[in-house]
Amino acid sequence: MPPPQPSPQSIPSAFASAGVLCLLIMLVHIAISGGRVAVTLTALELGRSTLEVGVLIAVFALLPMLCSVQAGRLIDAIGPYKPMRASASLVIVGALLPFAWQSLPSLMIAAVLIGSGHMTFQIAVQRQMGQSTGEERLRNFSWLSLAMATSGLVGPLVAGISIDHLGHRSVFALLALSPILCFVGVLRMKRYLVTSHIKAPPSEVKRSVTDLFASKELRRVFIANMLLSSAWDTHGFVVPIFGVNAGLSATTIGLILAAFASATIVIRIVLPWIQRHVRPWQLIHAALLASGINFLLYPLLSQVWILMSMSFVLGLALGSTQPGILALLQHHAPAGRAGEAFGLRMALINGCQVTLPLAFGALGAVMGGVMPLFWITAAALGAGRWFTRDAERASRSITDSHPPTTPPPK
Repeated sequence: MPPPQPSPQSIPSAFASAGVLCLLIMLVHIAISGGRVAVTLTALELGRSTLEVGVLIAVFALLPMLCSVQAGRLIDAIGPYKPMRASASLVIVGALLPFAWQSLPSLMIAAVLIGSGHMTFQIAVQRQMGQSTGEERLRNFSWLSLAMATSGLVGPLVAGISIDHLGHRSVFALLALSPILCFVGVLRMKRYLVTSHIKAPPSEVKRSVTDLFASKELRRVFIANMLLSSAWDTHGFVVPIFGVNAGLSATTIGLILAAFASATIVIRIVLPWIQRHVRPWQLIHAALLASGINFLLYPLLSQVWILMSMSFVLGLALGSTQPGILALLQHHAPAGRAGEAFGLRMALINGCQVTLPLAFGALGAVMGGVMPLFWITAAALGAGRWFTRDAERASRSITDSHPPTTPPPK
């Protein structure tokens, strides 16, 4: 007997649900992308040092670094609904706390709650959208990357403008609105999130996370993603400090960061066309090279329009790689362990988000500026290009695994 075919209603339902998931992750991502800017500028307004600001930004990634693998395993086991509901609640509380209490401890707790909630929510959405196959999977990840690029534009822009016009306290109440809407959306999505969950095979759940490193292809994906994501987060960390030292307003700093985010939107709109002509690892290597040159030149410039242009170019480079990286990761992850693999990816990224702000904050305090931090990042990107130089073969496997939708002639 042939397996039952999905009903006609299930296809548009899944298609629409992917769009809703993109909207939900946008709402959560606005809170963390704007929250990082708001926390940084609020801490500087309270007279905190560069080192203390570095600690604050690192705290956003501390629990995600320690718990993301376990969160991925939990999502593999019980499904996305309950973790997404709890995550949205954490982000709401974290965003509202500095509105009620303006101090370094409240900013610290807010960073922990927002960072942890966003981490779990993102892993759940990535796993859910990665359950598709072929071109549908690539389409879902392209939508997901475009959604997060859009929210990455909105968050810093809203934070910068709100601080100038509403103050350092009210900005957090404004940022809390998006996770509240997300929480309502998750409740409305309960039926789909519960029924569409595909559980991991019992034999795979008990395996060690170190098994994921046994694959050379996965290791390369992890290294490349960690370097590019670190460059992304380093830009968001050093630009506000660089802007404050240069005497720029919060609105101007927000516009510079928004130029970066707008570039990620532009590149992801045209990325489907680019991906038909360029392999994933070619994009990754080009991004490492272009980003390294950008970080090398950035601190030597001072005019706002030039800084916005450099930020835009950096956004084009870094924004071009995430859909391909996610597709490579999903392709090479063991069966039933995609959530765990996404969790490990998140742990590695957040490990850098913890250590880099701490190290850069300390170096900035010792060196009396952030200029060397740009150059250290440039050197790391150049080294990353060298370490992944022989990874082009991995891009062929991901391309070959997604044949065109039109079947070959019989």
